[in-house]
Amino acid sequence: MAKEIGLGLVYRDMWQSSGKYVPRVDQLIRVAEPIVEMGCFRRVETNGGGFEQINLLYGENPNRSVRDWTQPFNEAGIQTHMLERGLNGLRMYPVPRDVRRLMFKLKKLQGTDISRSFDGLNDTRNLKLSIDYAKEGGMIAQTALCITHSRLHTVDYYLRMAEELMAMGAEEICIKDMAGIGRPASMGKLVAGIKALNKDIPVTYHGHSGPGFSVASSLEAARAGADFIDVGMEPLSFGTGHADLLTVHEVLRDAGFSLPDINMKAYMQARSLTQEFIDDFLGYYINAKNRLMNALLIGPGLPGGMMGSLMSDLENNLKGLNKWKEKNNQAPLTQDDLLIKLFEEVQEIWPKMGYPPLVTPYSQYVKNAALVNVMQMEKGKDRWSLLDDNTWDMLLGKSGRVPGELAPELKKLASAQERSFFEGDPQDLQPDALEDFRKKMEELGWDTGQDDEELFEYAMHPQQYEAYRSGKAKSDFEADLAKRRAESVTGPGVSAPATKPTTLDVDVDGQKFRVSISYSGDGGVSEKPSAAGSQAASNGVSHEIIAPLEGKIFMTKDAGQKPLKVGDAVKKGDVVCYIEAMKVTNAVKSDTDGVVQEILVREGDDVYDDDVLFKLN
Repeated sequence: MAKEIGLGLVYRDMWQSSGKYVPRVDQLIRVAEPIVEMGCFRRVETNGGGFEQINLLYGENPNRSVRDWTQPFNEAGIQTHMLERGLNGLRMYPVPRDVRRLMFKLKKLQGTDISRSFDGLNDTRNLKLSIDYAKEGGMIAQTALCITHSRLHTVDYYLRMAEELMAMGAEEICIKDMAGIGRPASMGKLVAGIKALNKDIPVTYHGHSGPGFSVASSLEAARAGADFIDVGMEPLSFGTGHADLLTVHEVLRDAGFSLPDINMKAYMQARSLTQEFIDDFLGYYINAKNRLMNALLIGPGLPGGMMGSLMSDLENNLKGLNKWKEKNNQAPLTQDDLLIKLFEEVQEIWPKMGYPPLVTPYSQYVKNAALVNVMQMEKGKDRWSLLDDNTWDMLLGKSGRVPGELAPELKKLASAQERSFFEGDPQDLQPDALEDFRKKMEELGWDTGQDDEELFEYAMHPQQYEAYRSGKAKSDFEADLAKRRAESVTGPGVSAPATKPTTLDVDVDGQKFRVSISYSGDGGVSEKPSAAGSQAASNGVSHEIIAPLEGKIFMTKDAGQKPLKVGDAVKKGDVVCYIEAMKVTNAVKSDTDGVVQEILVREGDDVYDDDVLFKLN
């Protein structure tokens, strides 16, 4: 009898591998019915990853989205699953134990059956609580092996990891080939090896298309005994996403596997709705290059899931770099020039950083470090001259153990900056936080929600949740979408520069916001205070502190920290503010002694490379 292969639709991952956002809950509810009626899916990924943070960023309640979106699949008997990042939960940095524990309990109550847990460093210590808490909350505890390709990341390496996870109580294993660079034969050997350790444990192969291996890898995994294969659907399959349902379905059937028929009428309806969502607003955040497969990704090994943000980061930083080059009488770079320089720098620094698996958030850290290095070196500065705190935490062991050895130059730099390495359990660095957030919500008069779901959101994503509750997130999103629509000449993904300022009246849950946006000649947005609106003193100015990269300004980082004000003295090396860029926080330091004469930025301002932030005398 032919072996049956279960197909999993990674609808959440399809979107976030292609662009920034995911559909709204009203759109998700509409597409759920045809997905069910297609009759070929045993599982659907509905949430996790950046799903909840993305909902908050465009001003929607993620709890309603998860509950309403999972319900149709629950009723149809289709299992739902989510992606979570172990120590980092649903965000880019570590999460306290009590918040992690509540997450699994809550997600099961909201309708999610399976937790797919991974650690970005493949440090199994960080997955023990995920396994325990998932099972305690009534979820299936699936753990993932983050596939990358290096001299360290061999089939034997992954088999040892799988054995450790199964000994910890993992109920399923996922081969998470996030960049699609797992070589097909090796993926088959890995599945066979896992089945040799435990023939009954369900194994899923989750592979992105990227450089083009994933269809062959899906076949090899199935032949070796995999139980589930994840797929995507047009118009968001292949490219930086996943192999297409129709392709994988036929490849597996031709190889003799048993799969259900596909209801093509329902398939066309789901496909049409997905395109409708792209045309509505999501396509404005999808770079056209993300729809293409790219063999250049084999070298740097960067994952499809971050290519959307990578291209956006590349575009924004290129503008700033070329402005600097123009001022310094240097020839500008093209986007392709910068892309190749970035890929080459990733290959240069990845071994030096200890070969962290190139998966969220560490793929972002490696990519960010590489891109900032390229930007700095193009300006004649040293490699590593601007390394963010999140990346330092990874290098120092505060997020877990990197698989390899750090390069001597990074150890020397850590010593010079008086940074110490951490050898203990990273979870011990995160004190419980739920009761503190509960108290804050009581003081603000905010309800903690059904099953404490609002409390969970606040504790998991504090800044984004506050912006969502205030209405600022929705007003900012609607203003940005209006800008993109104004710039577009033929629809989502095709832009032309706008030249006139735009003033928008935005209604958010009954509150009126007026948002003024002006466009620079290169399509950038300027919302900076005028000289009259900035803090200034009357004395002369002898030095300017400029933005080292593009991003969003935060005057402080920690509660209780006081922002700089006019008249404050600063010394060389003092942190004057922070720039959140590319999902990490970068400290901006003064490069001289002085007294603050003028402050040209405010909390939340968007700045560009080489913008003046402070003036000193």
